[in-house]
Amino acid sequence: MEQTLAPQALVRAVDIDQAARILEKADRVLVIGCSGTGKSTLAQAIASLRVLTYVSMDRDIFWLPGWKSRPRPEAIALIEQAVAGPRWIMDGNSPSTLPLRLPRTDIVIWRRPPRYVALRGVISRWLRYRGHSRPEMAPGCPERLDWKFLRYIWTFERDEAPQFEGMLARHGGNVPVVTLKSYRDGEELLSLLRSKI
Repeated sequence: MEQTLAPQALVRAVDIDQAARILEKADRVLVIGCSGTGKSTLAQAIASLRVLTYVSMDRDIFWLPGWKSRPRPEAIALIEQAVAGPRWIMDGNSPSTLPLRLPRTDIVIWRRPPRYVALRGVISRWLRYRGHSRPEMAPGCPERLDWKFLRYIWTFERDEAPQFEGMLARHGGNVPVVTLKSYRDGEELLSLLRSKI
């Protein structure tokens, strides 16, 4: 049975309706969560509705062509430059960079469905883009799927989520966080946001 950790760090947890009201006026939004949960799709939809600059951490920050990691000092400089902007939505993980991102964030959207949803999303994405780079990935980084990546998804709640919770507690105590536990939650959030704009 899959275990979800208590959201101890989410001191400003908000529900979907509250999140839609915040998003109606928010200028800077973070979308976090396990791979395959629909972070990029949701972030791009919100970017379109709110006319926010869309920043993909995979495409714009971390990866260079050929699946080469950008040197960390360069990645940090790009994050600092992105969050200094007036209006943006950024999707991606990297809990170690949350101290740079959270101080300028109006709301965090955490996509947190069960792991089978993430696995299905990643496999579906791989089938769709196999051999090609998806739009939210750096050019020259064709979609790939291996056991290490599948294990990362399988153990995300156990190994990664506590890091996010800790960083949110230490660096984002005043930032509202909405947790979306299904695709339906994401659709509800978008529907509410559309009705308010």
